[in-house]
Order: sequence, then C-alpha cells, then structure tokens
Amino acid sequence: MTPSHRQHWFDGWRLFAVLTLVLAALSVGIAGMRGFEVDGVRMVIRFTARTSLLLFCLAFSAAALARLWPNAWTRWQRRNRRYLGVTFAASHGIHAVAIACFAMMDPAGYAAATNAASYIFGGLGYAFIIAMAATSFDRTAAAIGPRTFRILHLAGGYYLLFQFTVSFGKRIPDMPLYALFLIPLLAVLALRLIAMASRRTPRTVRAG
Repeated sequence: MTPSHRQHWFDGWRLFAVLTLVLAALSVGIAGMRGFEVDGVRMVIRFTARTSLLLFCLAFSAAALARLWPNAWTRWQRRNRRYLGVTFAASHGIHAVAIACFAMMDPAGYAAATNAASYIFGGLGYAFIIAMAATSFDRTAAAIGPRTFRILHLAGGYYLLFQFTVSFGKRIPDMPLYALFLIPLLAVLALRLIAMASRRTPRTVRAG
C-alpha cells in the first residue's frame, strides 16, 4: 500500500467504532447523572439530537467542502463521509432508544410532547436513515446500483436537512437560542448549492 493510500488511524470503521462508543458512554453518563430518571432520559434525547445534527452536517457537507476548499481536513471529511453518515445513524439510534424510554417512563409527558405529525414526519426520517445506513456498505450499495444509491442518499439527505430545520426551528419561539442550530443547516445547504453551481459553470480557458 502506498503512503498516499495508507489509511489513517482515525479513518473508516475505526472512526465509526470510536465515535459510537463515545456517544453511547456519554449518553449513559448523562442519564446516570439524574439517576436514570425521566429528566436524565430527556437530557439524552436533547444531547443525541445535537450530536446527530453535527454528524449529519459533517457527512452531508463533505463532498461540497472538498470541492470548494480542498485541504487536509476536507479530504479527510470526504474520505470518511460514509462512516460519519453511519455514525449519525448510530447517534439517532441512541436518540430513538431514549425516546422509547421516555415513552415508557412518562406516558403522559410523552403524549404531550408528540402528535400525529411527529409520528409521520419523524417516521419517514427514520425510514430514510435506516435505508441510507443499510446501503452504506459496498455490497448493499452495489446491489441497488449507483443511480438508485445516489437518488436515495440525495433525497434522504435533503429530507433530513428539512426535518432538522423544522425540529429545531419550531423551538425558537420558546427558546430563541435554538436559532443557532439553524446556522450549520443553512450553511450546509448553501455549500451544496454553491458546489452544484460550480460544477455546472464551465471553466474559462485563458489564451496563452
């Protein structure tokens, strides 16, 4: 293996394993701080919503950043886009477990915090996450073909971008600081649109 193709330590499935273990340990620790009661579980829900947001933005902006600003960081990010995406799925899996615990521990509080729309749109979001994670392996990606893979991951990515925007945005009237969470989402959208426009713009050939 040549030096240019040698895998770095914090790459690939090792990256996924380390980040997932850290997320799981922190989630257990956060719940334990409140004696594994409802308050602790709700803190885990908020924590994993934010870690999922970060991981999603890293994965969904990777190609655009690598195109617009190629450097060591963006090349690493682009190279590990798949693993950041699967780690995002793991983070949101922990988020789902915490929500299920909340529903069992405090049915009245859970009912007050949810509605039919949250089941429909949240369920569709999880369907995309599961499908995207399941096709993030070489064998499953090859089985569905490159065109279907691209459609699935683009549609899922933009849907999740929309879902995060709505989920964080609806809390702004009660907690204005939640507006800060919209900044990375808008930045990711802007980066992807700029990168898309740059691909469509023909480069000017200068006369020598």
